Amino acid sequence: MRVVPARTPAADVLAMKPDGVFLSNGPGDPEPLDFAIQSAREVCAKVPVLGICLGHQLIGLAFGAKTVKLKFGHRGANHPVIDRRNGVVEVTSQNHGFMVDAATLPDGEFELTHFSGNDGTLEGMVHRSLPIFSCQYHPESAPGPHDSRVWFRAFSEAVGKRRGKKVQPVAVGGLA
Repeated sequence: MRVVPARTPAADVLAMKPDGVFLSNGPGDPEPLDFAIQSAREVCAKVPVLGICLGHQLIGLAFGAKTVKLKFGHRGANHPVIDRRNGVVEVTSQNHGFMVDAATLPDGEFELTHFSGNDGTLEGMVHRSLPIFSCQYHPESAPGPHDSRVWFRAFSEAVGKRRGKKVQPVAVGGLA
């Protein structure tokens, strides 16, 4: 695994021949981050990508969506997020003041999978034809609830598929 600075051009990242790219969280308004939006656009076209929080917003912007400042940011633990595919409610940690406006995403390009149980905002999406996954909250498996491990599993499987092999789920903290 390699960690690169946010301003690393996508061409440099792709030259490392990654099996996948993780777009991490970060502070503030994502719309002025033209360099990061462009990089997200480029890596999404080439390798599996998982974005969380700011990374989720960058993926939305890379595909033409808009972001909106929330009247009340989502901060702290115990935020309910509903996976609309199966009705499961995940208990999440969150720390963001912006959201991807679901109505501005390209029609049919993403499956909108997760929504806030508090205010209905978009919390997760999966691209319908590319191995791109993103969630607005923090699914970091530990400390706290392990409800959101599904994001890491889906990303790991996409990376394994790209490498031509099945990937075994990684146990974090001794839990499967």
